[in-house]
Amino acid sequence: MSDGHAQAQVHGTVEPGFDSVREEFATVVANEARDGGAQLAVHHHGRLVVDLWGGDGVDGDSLLGLYSSSKGAMALVTALLVQDGVLDLDREVASWWPEFAAEGKGRLTLRELLAHRSGVIGADGGLSLDELADDRAVAARLAGQRPFWEPGTGHGYHALVIGALVGEVVVRATGRTIQELFEERVRAPYALDYYLGLPEELEPRFRTALPMRPTPAEQALLAESPIAPDSLLAIAFNFHADPPFDIVGYANSREVRARAPISGGGIGSARGLSRMYAAIAGELDGRAPLLKPDTLAEVARVHSSGQDLVTGSTNAFGLGFVPLATRHPVLSPVAVGHSGAPGSQAFADPATGLAYSYARRRFAFAAGPGAAENDRLIPAVVSAAERRNGAGSMRRAGWVR
Repeated sequence: MSDGHAQAQVHGTVEPGFDSVREEFATVVANEARDGGAQLAVHHHGRLVVDLWGGDGVDGDSLLGLYSSSKGAMALVTALLVQDGVLDLDREVASWWPEFAAEGKGRLTLRELLAHRSGVIGADGGLSLDELADDRAVAARLAGQRPFWEPGTGHGYHALVIGALVGEVVVRATGRTIQELFEERVRAPYALDYYLGLPEELEPRFRTALPMRPTPAEQALLAESPIAPDSLLAIAFNFHADPPFDIVGYANSREVRARAPISGGGIGSARGLSRMYAAIAGELDGRAPLLKPDTLAEVARVHSSGQDLVTGSTNAFGLGFVPLATRHPVLSPVAVGHSGAPGSQAFADPATGLAYSYARRRFAFAAGPGAAENDRLIPAVVSAAERRNGAGSMRRAGWVR
């Protein structure tokens, strides 16, 4: 339960049955996310049932840098093209993009690329911010880049380049960018408050990303584990560049916001990203779900698992999406989504009709897979939905044991 002061910091609405989610969010706002603020939006069977914000510096209409959440938009557009028969997952990337075959990359398939198995995690010498803002420029650099492991033999998070690589395949196959296709097929039809290319007239709603403020204990942990400049982690996050990559400055660059590099340049509100996932989770505005069951099952299926060669952690990837049940067991095997560097998390779970988006402005500690507070917020949301659907509905449907 939250105290009265914390409760006063929370604004917005919840539908009956989701009051426990408001209480949990109030605790988050009073503690982890008070400095900088946070938003939480949840759709259930197409209805916005949780619409909350609180803390210092944001309201419900604030637009935030949601970083790698844009990889979820990339995964959705790519899945739609696979569903349409425009892209073949088992076709070689170089069949669309011949230059990519250099340095032994010619046999890599689109499926392997989407599962973070290409080995092309960055560029020798690093990439400039101007390059990182331009997916086509990154793709041109990476076409001739040597892979950092034999393609297809392992997986590692392609943090800053996966969007440029997949995006180049989409351009070669369709003549359109992922940004253009997302706008035409997803954002505009569903009126999403989430943008791959923030219009200048919406700039007054943008709230700058804020750097992490580690506690003394967290600072000590960081000091104990410096990142070696020649490590795969440094290369994937461009820390080996001169100057090293400024992750906070990335979203705070107008050029990045305007051009929206697919690996992390999307800008939006929790409301907007939850609505995108609601279009996957079930019917929305009278429209059928964007992804058919067989398409969803394929992109949600774990394609890479075990130790990540870049981060050193144990993780899993589907096709562009992250299969969320591997991190949050209360979700079903078809729950798909993606996190963002400040600690944001968003997903669709078609088994329960849930779509979720948590967004925060200030970077949390070790928040790449989603800030720790998601570990409390997500079960609160699932429990509330189960009570609405009927106790144990997910278990009866066979989604969880």
